[in-house]
Amino acid sequence: MTTSPDVTRAPTTAPKPAAPGKPRGRAVRTASWYATALLISSVMIVPLLWMLTVALKGPSAVFEVPPRLLPHEFHFKNFIDGPKVIHFPRLLLNSVVITGLSVIGGVMTSMMAGYALARLRFPGRKVWFYVFVGSMLLPPVVGIIPLFQLFKDIGWYDTWLPLIVPAFLGGNPLFIFLARQYFLSIPHSIDEAAKVDGAGHVRIFFSVMLPITKPAWITMSILAFQMSWNDYLNPLIYLYSSQKWPLSVGMASFVTQFAGQTPDWNLYMATNLLYMLPPLAVFFVAQRYFIQGLSALGTVNQR
Repeated sequence: MTTSPDVTRAPTTAPKPAAPGKPRGRAVRTASWYATALLISSVMIVPLLWMLTVALKGPSAVFEVPPRLLPHEFHFKNFIDGPKVIHFPRLLLNSVVITGLSVIGGVMTSMMAGYALARLRFPGRKVWFYVFVGSMLLPPVVGIIPLFQLFKDIGWYDTWLPLIVPAFLGGNPLFIFLARQYFLSIPHSIDEAAKVDGAGHVRIFFSVMLPITKPAWITMSILAFQMSWNDYLNPLIYLYSSQKWPLSVGMASFVTQFAGQTPDWNLYMATNLLYMLPPLAVFFVAQRYFIQGLSALGTVNQR
């Protein structure tokens, strides 16, 4: 006589109902995140909105007490009269030429230096990398006097060359560091496959590495554009003729030329908004690559 085995079933437990307080707690956390983000963004948005409202006011409405956020009358003519004070089109062309050449030279030479430090094997490459990184600790003002004397002795004073040529000599250690770190994240098998096909380092750099490292050099381009576009000290030191000034110096002269009297702040704010548009446009157009380039620094395989 056989007895059936005693089969015990695992007790089934019904899913616990969600706690009534969880959806409410999630909503509170979401609301707190949005409130924090709004508070942080207001630090940058409120001054920009105030610039816009002052740019649209008349001369007498700027100093109203209490101040009004929205003017009684919108003076859109300020965006035409303001740039005329500093010859905006000429200074804009100067800034475009100086900034464009500085971006091309600084990004290209930094990418080349980063490729050499990351992909080539030569004695002392780590020492050179530490030298580049160590130079980032020195403040830029340390070299102002010797560089000014050098450029003056070779006849570059009151020219654009001191603002452009150093960029073609790898003048930004931060970009070299960023390029090296990005190149280290690329597998060496890509280089080896290209070498099997007969490509040299020049062909590998331009045909293989530059397309792969697009987020890196776009990130450098954004940073270099903002640095050169907003550079005030170097043009002020090396440029004497007002016809050669970039917009950064021209905007400062907008206020200083009215020494002894109150400047037209509505015209100044209108011109300043036009001055801010190019770097803002460049950043918003390429911000996706900017974030990708910076995030790659955390996923580097050191070799």
